[in-house]
Amino acid sequence: MNGKSLKSFLMNTPFFGGLSGEALERISQMLKVRSYSEGSTIFMEGDTGASMYIIQSGEVLVVRAGGSGHRVRLARLREGDFFGETTLIEMQPRPVTAHAETALVLLELANMDLYRLYREDVKAYVIVVQNINRELCRRLRWADCRLTEIASESGDEVTQIGRRSNG
Repeated sequence: MNGKSLKSFLMNTPFFGGLSGEALERISQMLKVRSYSEGSTIFMEGDTGASMYIIQSGEVLVVRAGGSGHRVRLARLREGDFFGETTLIEMQPRPVTAHAETALVLLELANMDLYRLYREDVKAYVIVVQNINRELCRRLRWADCRLTEIASESGDEVTQIGRRSNG
């Protein structure tokens, strides 16, 4: 993908919404292209992570191990979606596993690139972080709705999400 079409692609993703042309140019130079074949694992639940990904083409299946040991499908992501961003914010092990459902081209943004953006263009950095937060809020709202549906279907009126203690 040439520079102009990459910039155009980035402008149409929620992750880069609201950025100026100059900021998009700066960020596009930071991104690393990663290709995966169908069925490949991008990362595993529990892995240490230092980057996030934007899907340029293909589909990603995001899963998590359930209490029974079976994997639970959490999301199917497509072109323009991003994932892996939680490790940039909370610096914890990856909470999910990501698999290539199809042949896949990803654009990788490492935490050091995000820090470099902060140093070079704090306004662009703030916009990117706000975009990440907006998407996380959307996902949380969706998860709340889904949890309510499941609890309602099972007759569970006492489902509560509380803070886990680490002790």
